[in-house]
Amino acid sequence: MSTGSLGQGISPAVGMALAGKRDGKDYRVFCLLGDGECQEGQVWEALQCAHTYQLDNFFAIIDQNNLQIDGHTDEVSPNLDFVKKLEAFGYDAHEVDGHDMQAIADLFDKLRDRKDGRPKGIVLHTIKGKGVSYMEDVASWHGTAPNEEQWNQALRELDTPPDREQYEEAIEDIEEGLDR
Repeated sequence: MSTGSLGQGISPAVGMALAGKRDGKDYRVFCLLGDGECQEGQVWEALQCAHTYQLDNFFAIIDQNNLQIDGHTDEVSPNLDFVKKLEAFGYDAHEVDGHDMQAIADLFDKLRDRKDGRPKGIVLHTIKGKGVSYMEDVASWHGTAPNEEQWNQALRELDTPPDREQYEEAIEDIEEGLDR
């Protein structure tokens, strides 16, 4: 079974959250995980550690698009119910439409200052390549970049002007939202 490599970043993320708690710092740590990589044991060991140390400043965000590099997760290794798994690990667990930015922002606002000793778990239900005909729900786009023609087609299908400045502004807006 092949999975992504982002899971290797969860242990340092939990370590940063632990350091913040021990040093009395008021920051939060966010770790984005793919559903395929959640098949790795080290992910769940780190998630359990966050609960053990009551890291209510730690947010585990799982992108559940049901695809991994080898195909659909249900065909490779079913993930079952992430919310139930996170709750079993002591998390304050939630799920949301990962394409609904307002719902995501509202959930972060709701959870931001919750200091109850429980780490936060958020499952984002998404569709890989949503809105792009040749990419949507296609595993082979897991680690492939579009060529120029495909890029332009994707922009047309998403009704997005090919304006790089606009993308940079959108990224700045997202970063400002995380700082709230």
